[in-house]
Amino acid sequence: MEELIKTFHVDLKLIIAQLVNFGIVLFVLKKFAYGPVLKMMQERTDKIEKGMADAESAGKKILEIAEQEKTVLIEARKQAQEIVTKAEEIAKQNKEEIIVEAKNQSEKILADAGKKIEQEKNQMLQEIKGQIAELVIAATGKVIGEKMDSEKDKGIIDRAING
Repeated sequence: MEELIKTFHVDLKLIIAQLVNFGIVLFVLKKFAYGPVLKMMQERTDKIEKGMADAESAGKKILEIAEQEKTVLIEARKQAQEIVTKAEEIAKQNKEEIIVEAKNQSEKILADAGKKIEQEKNQMLQEIKGQIAELVIAATGKVIGEKMDSEKDKGIIDRAING
């Protein structure tokens, strides 16, 4: 073995010094370079994973919101249809009420017109009776030749007219 060491010019002190130097460099690199780089890479990995989790969560929330939006739209359409249906029912009811009211008013107008016609007819009959009575008095006065007093005239006229 010694021959091998002499052949390759291996110095044991130098190898030990190099091992000590290598250990010191390894320790310094691990402490000041490798450790912070690993820590930075781990933090970066954590941030990326958190970002992906947040993106996935946001995607789920977007899907939930889309579903809620669909539900709200369906409900709004139902409510709008109900409002339209109620408005149509109210309009139909108002239409029927207006028709009934118009019929009642036309019947009242016809009834009032009938009463007015009846009153005018009675008034005309009274006027005609009065004119007939005057004609009868005049004719009777000519036939009898003498004029009676108004009390007798009324009595004779009433008997003749009602009679």
